[in-house]
Amino acid sequence: MSKILIVDDEELIRSTLKEILEYEDHDVSTAENGKEGLDKILAEDFDVVLCDIKMPKMDGMEVLSAALEQKPETQFIMISGHGTIDTAVEATRKGAFDFIQKPPDLNRLLVSIRNAVDKTGLVVETRKLRRKITRTTEIIGTSPAITRIKETIERVAPTDARVLITGSNGTGKELVSRWLHEKSKRSSGPFIEVNCAAIPSELIESELFGHEKGSFTGAYRNRTGKFEQANGGTLFLDEIGDMSLSAQAKVLRALQESKITRIGSDKSVGVDVRIVAATNKDLLTEIENGNFREDLYHRLSVILVHVPALKDRRSDIPELVEHFIKIITDEQGMNIPSVAPKALEELQKLDWNGNIRQLRNVVERLIIMCNGRIITEQDVLDFAAPPRREGAAKVAVSSKSLYDKYEKFQDFKDFVEKEFIQHQLEKYTWNISKTAEMLDIQRSHLYNKMKEYGINKGE
Repeated sequence: MSKILIVDDEELIRSTLKEILEYEDHDVSTAENGKEGLDKILAEDFDVVLCDIKMPKMDGMEVLSAALEQKPETQFIMISGHGTIDTAVEATRKGAFDFIQKPPDLNRLLVSIRNAVDKTGLVVETRKLRRKITRTTEIIGTSPAITRIKETIERVAPTDARVLITGSNGTGKELVSRWLHEKSKRSSGPFIEVNCAAIPSELIESELFGHEKGSFTGAYRNRTGKFEQANGGTLFLDEIGDMSLSAQAKVLRALQESKITRIGSDKSVGVDVRIVAATNKDLLTEIENGNFREDLYHRLSVILVHVPALKDRRSDIPELVEHFIKIITDEQGMNIPSVAPKALEELQKLDWNGNIRQLRNVVERLIIMCNGRIITEQDVLDFAAPPRREGAAKVAVSSKSLYDKYEKFQDFKDFVEKEFIQHQLEKYTWNISKTAEMLDIQRSHLYNKMKEYGINKGE
């Protein structure tokens, strides 16, 4: 049974259509003017809206535009006794599913409604499938901070306002960005993600704006940049605080002009992109230090969303644990274990420097180690917060045996260097950019060292 709203100022038409559609097993509501109709559309979810064009207080075209700003998935069938080709074209251009003249042909109207309902179902199903493929999960939690984030997403997502998301690594900034896209009128368009910290500074401009064949060494063919790939959708610039100043200048220009220019080309390409950015850095401090452009900051931060660290929302941990247990056991085909209340209390006491990402890994470890039985307080003590990895402390305690282990100075130096690098990576929750900065080396050099020593995340 589909929900249908009839918006028409003629009582006879409203009652007649309502009677016919209810006979066809639809759930029908009515509104006698555009203002009342818009209020109902914003308050409830309707599969189809039958909307007259000439009405008092607010005409049908205004209702159509205002409603689709907030509820882009709603299908409108416009009905008018003063219809012209121009009116039909305008209604379609504004997003109407169909246009029917009064008095409506009943068979055509019923076919149009059926097709509109089918389209609504396809839109909903497509979103579910896309969410499943991209692993866009719900934002879990009822703490005040998370509730505010959810409310902000509901209010901001339907607009094209740029959003800057801040927060520590692993807090869920990408998830917030995906929901801003899912609930926007661009949800049917692409969601393109760029990790600015993972791309070398000399390649970031090519990644964002594309390049022409032969524009630089290694440019063997034309390449479309992320701005063009995201046309009609959302471009998520993750860790934007790590972007080079030259790339920042070009991003600023792209935002100002809605145009980009590929490297090696003199032609501008128009782009229609919504920008959502995220960073774990304090950009105001970066501005003071000359590392980030103030004008770009103000362009990006129309709406500010701060995602709190897990230690600042401990009340959400039980709900998050339950959520991860369902996901992990489903993925691995394992039995769903129960969790003792004391175990949850112990989990809430931990520091969680790695935030949500760390919690998920810990839950997976507990599920595997407990083998489907109840997760107890002792399990959390044994597996959730294991003793610190043996490293520099072991060097000091067992220095004699360690010195005896290595005969060559280079072997000993390699061991200590590996231990030190891995310790720093863990300290900064495997943020390559931050670790390289604190070690005072280039990211590429750190990557090379990790490859040389076989250092992998999670070991």
